[in-house]
Amino acid sequence: MPQLPSLLGVFGHPDDESLVAGGVLAQHAESGARIGVATATWAPGTRRAAELADATRILGAGEPRLLGYADHRVADSSTGPRLCDAPLERVVEDVVRQIREFRPEIVLTHDAYGGLTGHPDHRLTHRAVVLAATAAGLGHLYPDAGAPWRPSALHLATHPHSAIADLGPLLTRVGKAVLSVPDESVDLALDVHPWLDTKWAAICAHRSQVDRERPLPGLLARLPLDVREQIIGREYFTRIDLRPVLARPA
Repeated sequence: MPQLPSLLGVFGHPDDESLVAGGVLAQHAESGARIGVATATWAPGTRRAAELADATRILGAGEPRLLGYADHRVADSSTGPRLCDAPLERVVEDVVRQIREFRPEIVLTHDAYGGLTGHPDHRLTHRAVVLAATAAGLGHLYPDAGAPWRPSALHLATHPHSAIADLGPLLTRVGKAVLSVPDESVDLALDVHPWLDTKWAAICAHRSQVDRERPLPGLLARLPLDVREQIIGREYFTRIDLRPVLARPA
């Protein structure tokens, strides 16, 4: 397999990286590409940070990069402010620092809905990453956050209307929203079945979520194998190009 572009995923919570991008992260790691995961919530030393570290090692992403904000609903996830209460400018600078340190070709994050369920932490992460992906390449912005670096593209993890027949009812049954996008909004629909064993192992590393019935890892763990693999066997992204294509002279 030829080496694929380097990836940095920036997501709201531990387990997001495995659920929405575990296959593509494992694929790129297998090719020899550098991959990394930055997570906005949960601080080092907390239970879900430890689970995240297990998941990122399984995916080939090494140690997670924790921004250390508190989860919207879990007070003991960090001694810092809740992500949704933090100034957007501060969160953007934190993400710029991660991009400049890692220097990825492609950045992955949530779509504008914040994924299927529209979690407020996901939506805030989306906004911060979209701003940071451009700001990281501009040296006069956040000069204390490292040397400028401009990724080539931003990929937003999403779900098209046509792909939620099995997953949608699971979420509505436990009171969660289902926010999918028109199929034409999806630029990349990736078959990740060759990396499903790795992806599922990474999801299962989030033990506190698998053990509960309401979080998505727990819902997936209680499904028949064939249904689960159909749900997690494809990953979908909307692509935003960050490096302009120069027009040819007339």
